[in-house]
Amino acid sequence: MIKGIGLDMCSISRVQSILDREGPDGAFFRRAFSDAEREEASLRHDLAAFYAARFAVKEAVFKAVAPLTEKGFDLRIVESVHRPDGSPAVRVTEKLAPYLKEADIGTLHLSITTEGDYAAAMVVAE
Repeated sequence: MIKGIGLDMCSISRVQSILDREGPDGAFFRRAFSDAEREEASLRHDLAAFYAARFAVKEAVFKAVAPLTEKGFDLRIVESVHRPDGSPAVRVTEKLAPYLKEADIGTLHLSITTEGDYAAAMVVAE
């Protein structure tokens, strides 16, 4: 049963502006992304697009899950990864798991896309 849906879009050029101003180790990136995500980003040539897509994932998960819980959560607890086949997934960490349990969510389905200056993510919480 679908419990929640989240959709978010993020401007790649806006993320590029933050990268230009702060660098990849800036406050925004430390505040919004986990160490694992920042490490993966360091291996990418498309840093702004990578971060924009991952930020959209965090917001989409928040929109799908937060209304079903009693407490808000830090965006860093949402990590997106690639499965061996290359498809995107949300990593259920020990910090995210209690929120999913409280909301009675067993699976988060994720889709990510980029087009032009935008990255978008959609999450279906089941």
